[in-house]
Amino acid sequence: MSFRSAPLTVLTSAEVKAGLFTPEIRAAIDAQVAKYPAEWKQSAVMPALTLVQDWNGGWLSRQLMDDVAAYLDMPAIAVYEVATFYNMYDLEPTARHKVCVCNSVSCLLNGSEDLIHHVEHKYGVKPGETTTDGRFTFKEVECLGACRHAPAVLIGHTYHEHLTPAELDKLIEGLG
Repeated sequence: MSFRSAPLTVLTSAEVKAGLFTPEIRAAIDAQVAKYPAEWKQSAVMPALTLVQDWNGGWLSRQLMDDVAAYLDMPAIAVYEVATFYNMYDLEPTARHKVCVCNSVSCLLNGSEDLIHHVEHKYGVKPGETTTDGRFTFKEVECLGACRHAPAVLIGHTYHEHLTPAELDKLIEGLG
């Protein structure tokens, strides 16, 4: 996603705090900010992005990233760097469900490549794509931090480990 294509609209912290996020989102972000010393409130950028992404149906628009930057009193570019570096953030709309298969070394050695190929062939979707029925977006991710029980798959916010293609099919078929 290119950040140069749209004109930059930067809101002040006061404008953001005045109501661009719901009171519930502001309270949730404030709870994350409270975990850090006052001078380090920008350290809450990752949980803030996660909260805002979930609130927005699973993806972050440029405006939402700008709003998080203003809310945390940090440069927008710093928020863009975080959102584009980590694979848990999506900068385009996705399906309601995300099926993320880890491709790190431990997972590859334990069968994640078979899971990836299985999803591609059975569901006709490549990593980064959404199924034609809109049921899920398929993602190949760098690391899920579950090497001990590889291969790891993340569906929504739930980790699944030691999966076979048949077990993954059962999980996918259970998606609404």
